[in-house]
Amino acid sequence: MRIDKFLKVSRILKRRTVAGDACKAGKVSVNGKDVKPAYNLKVGDEVELKFSAGSLRFRVLALKETVKKDEAATLYEIISDGTQS
Repeated sequence: MRIDKFLKVSRILKRRTVAGDACKAGKVSVNGKDVKPAYNLKVGDEVELKFSAGSLRFRVLALKETVKKDEAATLYEIISDGTQS
């Protein structure tokens, strides 16, 4: 599954175009490498999404074309939310 679609389906980002723009801007990396929106994501990949206020790192647990809102969080496991206290 494409990284931009996964970010939308998992509800990490609200829209696929926003996910695509984040990839193009170099704000998304998989296993330590910056990726484009068409990157083919696999189960077990570690994704980092950079925001202006920090970053979010998570591991992909499952790839599904569609999920209900309540099940979206089952697609990934948060490793680090990147906020500093």
